[in-house]
Amino acid sequence: MANTNLGNAKQAKNDEFYTQFTDISNEMLCYTDYNPDVFRNKTILLPCDDPESSAFTKFFVLKFNALGLKKLISTSYAPESKKIKMLYEPSVFEKNAPHYDEDKSRTHGKIFILDRNDCTDKKVSVNDIRWNYLDGDGDFKSKEVTALRDEADFIITNPPFSLLREFIRWIMAGKKKFIIVGTMNAISYKDVFPLLMRNKIWLGGGFENGNAYFDVPEQAHNYADGVYDEATGTVKFRNCCWYTNVELSKRHTPSSLMTIARNLKYSRHSELKGRSEYPHYDNYDAIEVPFVDAIPSDYDGVMGVPVSFFDKYCPEQFEVVGITKTWFDGFKTKVYPEQIQVDKHGKRKRVSKLNDGAALLLDNPLDGETYYEVDGKLYEQKYARILIRKR
Repeated sequence: MANTNLGNAKQAKNDEFYTQFTDISNEMLCYTDYNPDVFRNKTILLPCDDPESSAFTKFFVLKFNALGLKKLISTSYAPESKKIKMLYEPSVFEKNAPHYDEDKSRTHGKIFILDRNDCTDKKVSVNDIRWNYLDGDGDFKSKEVTALRDEADFIITNPPFSLLREFIRWIMAGKKKFIIVGTMNAISYKDVFPLLMRNKIWLGGGFENGNAYFDVPEQAHNYADGVYDEATGTVKFRNCCWYTNVELSKRHTPSSLMTIARNLKYSRHSELKGRSEYPHYDNYDAIEVPFVDAIPSDYDGVMGVPVSFFDKYCPEQFEVVGITKTWFDGFKTKVYPEQIQVDKHGKRKRVSKLNDGAALLLDNPLDGETYYEVDGKLYEQKYARILIRKR
């Protein structure tokens, strides 16, 4: 249900999800553990934030000296430009500034800057922050914020979920290092997957136990039971991750795997335990590996694995060769004629959807799940699979 609500939030352009301080701290530790000087003498841009309430801004202000930063830039997006209108009340800090402008507070973005060069004693503190209004509303695509991107060494933020593709393209166009939060569904996007396949970007450290908790505005508490926690004021999603192009140890740590025989004998997954072999796709020359922890250590051919594989991906251990999507047909061996789709309620209709991904030949109809009929044969279509091969 949580994943469904994340999708609904994206559809509704409800992008008001605020990353928690602990999650940011844990993620940044992954990069400083690998390289303690990764941020030293660097300029970090935090776009898409409200600097006064952003946990990203708070973290990097507090850690400015410890990380050895050169400059921190944090920008906000104008309240009146947001898709979902919410009550905005300027802070006392903003109101007490001599350049406070009531109208600009609603229509303009703000920029907060912490610069080592502005501090005569070289010991940067929160008192050294200077701020002003941006000329525009703070849209990351604007020339104004793009110029800040070009100045920065790192882009670090939780961008709007509904604009993730566009945000990644914006970052890549600037050839910048980045660490951002996003939905794991983006792995299968046409303009994201090739970057992952070519090792231009990868997944970061991740959220503890796979659970991402976000603060949300009071006006946006429209979630199903079990998603929003009134006691903490947070929502929980399980399909969020960190995308990055900054090195970390996890990326170079091979997974411990069992052989085919041991997986089939001892796997904790009923789909595999007791089988004589792994299923082979009918329209791809690859075997179906339905769980990342069931990837066999002794199979040399192509394997189809869930998109969550990228959370464990070690490029020294595996090569990513494709994905089972219509726009990446390099490994497809068959195209089906028109099919009969039988949904979980038994409703039948003519479709061509079976060609949208990898298919498995069935011995019997699926009970309570969608399957397809083609020329008297039955098929199941799998979710998007990453095609990999052992190095």
